[in-house]
Amino acid sequence: MASSDPPSNGEAEPKLKIYFLPNLLTAANLFCGFVALTKIVEADISGGNYQQIKVALAFILLACIFDLFDGRVARMGGIDSPFGREFDSLADLISFGAAPAFLVHRVVLQHVFEGHPECGWFIASIYLLCGAFRLARFNCLAAMHGTHAKDFLGFPIPSAAGLVASLTLLLIWCYDKDFATGWWRYLLPALLLFLSWMMVSNVRYPSFKTLDLRATRTFTKTLVTVLFVGSILIFREKILVFVLPAVFTAYLIYGFIRPRISRKMRHEIEEEEEEEEGPATPA
Repeated sequence: MASSDPPSNGEAEPKLKIYFLPNLLTAANLFCGFVALTKIVEADISGGNYQQIKVALAFILLACIFDLFDGRVARMGGIDSPFGREFDSLADLISFGAAPAFLVHRVVLQHVFEGHPECGWFIASIYLLCGAFRLARFNCLAAMHGTHAKDFLGFPIPSAAGLVASLTLLLIWCYDKDFATGWWRYLLPALLLFLSWMMVSNVRYPSFKTLDLRATRTFTKTLVTVLFVGSILIFREKILVFVLPAVFTAYLIYGFIRPRISRKMRHEIEEEEEEEEGPATPA
């Protein structure tokens, strides 16, 4: 029978810290991934109706937004925890691993390999496996270093899912009823395999975790940002389908050109802020 007595050395047993707000955002991420999978299963695309697929794509992109803020909220409040990191990875595997892989299999791969369906799900599973490897490697490196690094090793899985989802949305928007027969749809399986390799590669990407949301900005930067966000909100149906693939593609390419640009230009893009040493505490 297991003993319930405290440790004999007198030390209190460490308590598991679960913080409400960051984990609520992570739970919202996981919920969006589940809804996306549900909509993909329910979709009947035999007649060229991709409305349910569009809803699934919207939920994958919404999950990206929740994932963008959960870690930042935790770090801004000083409530980052091992539980949050593990929970975030589990949610990411569903929302950004299983959902995009199943999406591409549903809209493209199952029709390409009708005679050999095992080829379709095998290609989709490569993305899922590489995504799981990417998340496990990230957690191990974070545990080894005791903190989150400023750079990501390999292309982040939320960005990979965002690129797959936004590009699929763009292709469906451009070709609509002809998407099922257009050759452009074959970009998705190729992109899935390329992103699988990128996630487990050694290409480094900025995490932008040093970006301080409370920092001051120049008037010009603030004005441009406000106008950009406002234009997206007003013309979202016409602009968003082009802006999102461009943003994720630019981030993907940036990892390749980053080592070849000057430190000054890199500093302007990433807005890294060196940690300032605080005043010495009097003895």
